[in-house]
Amino acid sequence: MSDKAALIHRLSTADGAFDARLDALLDWEGVSNEEVQARVSAILADVKARGDQAVIEATNRFDRLSVASMSELCLTPERLKAAFDGLPSDQREALNVAAERIRRYHEHQKPSGWQYEEPDGTVLGQKVTPLDRAGIYVPGGKAAYPSSVLMNALPAHVAGVGEIVMVVPTPDGVLNELVLAAAHLAGVDYVFTIGGAQAVAALAFGTESVPRVDKIVGPGNIYVATAKRAVFGQVGIDMIAGPSEILVVSDGQTDPEWLAMDLFSQAEHDEDAQAILVSWDAEHLDAVERAIERLLPTLEREAIVRASLARRGALILCQNEEEALALVNRVAPEHLELSVAEPERLAEHVRHAGAIFMGRYTAEALGDYCAGPNHVLPTSGTARFSSPLGVFDFQKRSSIIHCSAEGASALGKTASVLARGESLTAHARSAEYRIRD
Repeated sequence: MSDKAALIHRLSTADGAFDARLDALLDWEGVSNEEVQARVSAILADVKARGDQAVIEATNRFDRLSVASMSELCLTPERLKAAFDGLPSDQREALNVAAERIRRYHEHQKPSGWQYEEPDGTVLGQKVTPLDRAGIYVPGGKAAYPSSVLMNALPAHVAGVGEIVMVVPTPDGVLNELVLAAAHLAGVDYVFTIGGAQAVAALAFGTESVPRVDKIVGPGNIYVATAKRAVFGQVGIDMIAGPSEILVVSDGQTDPEWLAMDLFSQAEHDEDAQAILVSWDAEHLDAVERAIERLLPTLEREAIVRASLARRGALILCQNEEEALALVNRVAPEHLELSVAEPERLAEHVRHAGAIFMGRYTAEALGDYCAGPNHVLPTSGTARFSSPLGVFDFQKRSSIIHCSAEGASALGKTASVLARGESLTAHARSAEYRIRD
């Protein structure tokens, strides 16, 4: 295999082996390793049993720290404000602009309760209530993500959540001032510098210092994903997030260097991230591959991008627009760029995508930071059945049923028949007591 061929996978829908090759590239299971599950289970049990002390020990071990108490792992509101005040003015302004746009977008998502009255006076409806407390996991390690703080905390605020608890790992004790500043700006109530399965356990079970939350949101590594899956039911979770993904559909008219950089923008997250470009123009794909080769050496995270593209990236030649759309719905990508002349027309046929970026000028990176819609999106094909994080993730709905005497009598007759059909006679008799003669 030539060096050029090794740079990124080249696929064609006309190839008899296309389906198998695409399935192999798409295949991802981030929480199936039995060893990881065993280690996570042990950490969860330890934190549940020993609280703060277990969190301290795990944090010292995994983040290479030597703290003696949870107070050393808790950041005060004053520390968060100092981080914000200490930022260069351009960073403060960028955070402010992003926060305002994200807040404004999510204000449009706010649902309201509703009810209606039937002719007999029975009232039916729905009551919307925010969660009491939400936990936000913000990744640390290879990169720090102040944007994730805004994307997770601001919808919770808009939803009316009472308290927001943030956890963020700080390997080797390195604090990211932008992350702390974002927490201040987003109105986070508690920040603990802990991560991994021990942080998920602390949020799910509560400790002497970490308040127990009702729901945990935010992406993390394989240990975080495994822990979130394990505590689901004890608390709610947003999703099990896999590596970041982008799928670009190009009609051949977008600058190849723009598209190469769009692919890089997701590949630079980590070696397991996935970047795919689909086009029905073979010469265009060749031009994009040349742009990839030309621009790769200019990247600060070249090694990560190169590994990501070689492992899971692809340039796919299809026959036409219809085939491209079929591939989109098959992949169900986290991020979809429709880099075409008429994105609105193609978007009508997209059934599965976390976020759709319309037209040549809408780089996916704008959505990551400041466009407004949430960047916490379904990955690994889960856009087939799930949605971006939003205000609705921080609220719950209660049904309202208020029967009049007349309504209870009428409904009681129907309920009685159905309950006796299920041999649940106490149900039937309970309904029958309200039936008027």
